[in-house]
Amino acid sequence: MTIQLKINSVSGEEAGNVDLSDRNFGADFNEPLVHQVVVAYQAGGRQGTRAQKNRASVRGGGAKPWRQKGTGRARAGTIRSPIFTGGGRAFPASTRNFSQKVNKKMYRSAMRSILSELARQDRLIVVDELVMEPPKTRALVSALDRLGAQTALIILAGDNPGVALSARNLGAVSVCHCREVNPVRLIRHEKVLMTAEAAKNIDEALR
Repeated sequence: MTIQLKINSVSGEEAGNVDLSDRNFGADFNEPLVHQVVVAYQAGGRQGTRAQKNRASVRGGGAKPWRQKGTGRARAGTIRSPIFTGGGRAFPASTRNFSQKVNKKMYRSAMRSILSELARQDRLIVVDELVMEPPKTRALVSALDRLGAQTALIILAGDNPGVALSARNLGAVSVCHCREVNPVRLIRHEKVLMTAEAAKNIDEALR
């Protein structure tokens, strides 16, 4: 089964249709799965490298600071105790791995769900090609205005430095290769604009 998506030209006119798999661009929206995959993806980006030292890890403190009896002070065995300045932390933060396991089947199903919902909401725009030679931010803004995608993720099938240079000063526009598409990028923008070749590559990768 295939589904047809309209192809637009940069001028905003209709330029035909592209046939894509109904399984990838016509699936039902599974909100719990999408939420789980997005949270797992963001958790995988956390460093978790914070670390503090406990009393055993702090350098020094080998000698008893004062004798056990007769001084009138507490019985202290080391000046690296948490109650002393320069001592270790009582409950130190340690390195932590925040990554969550997501099966490949779950990840692909979430990607299909997001792409299908974008297509249903008319937030997925397919263009025949997008070339900016020479790079011009003003020309890219005009093209996006004609396509109704002022805030958009632009997905390309190949290296296109002209588009990347034209969009780097636009805070609401991001550019990526079709191999770099992930769930967080897809749901972050109001519109997703991809070339017909990029749509076919994504469709092939999800099969």
